[in-house]
Amino acid sequence: MADLTTRREYLYAAVQQHGRPVTTGLAEQLLADSPWPTARRNTTRKTLRGLARAGRLAVSQDPEGRTTYRLTSTTTGEDGQP
Repeated sequence: MADLTTRREYLYAAVQQHGRPVTTGLAEQLLADSPWPTARRNTTRKTLRGLARAGRLAVSQDPEGRTTYRLTSTTTGEDGQP
C-alpha cells in the first residue's frame, strides 16, 4: 500500500520545503497540489493552528499585521534563542 500521510504532515513538509514564514493564503496555495486540493482557508487555518499547538510552527505577526507561521527549531527555543 502507498505511504499514507495526513494533511497536517503534508503541510508541515511543504512549509519546511518553502523555507520561509507562511500566511494562511500561502499555505492554502501549498496544499493546492496535495491529496487535499479542496482544502480552503478555514481548513488550512485549523491545520496551521494544529501544527502550532504541537510545537512544530511558531505564530507571529508580520509588519502588516497578518498572522504568519514559521518553523520552530528542535535545538533552540521558539524565538530562535538557545
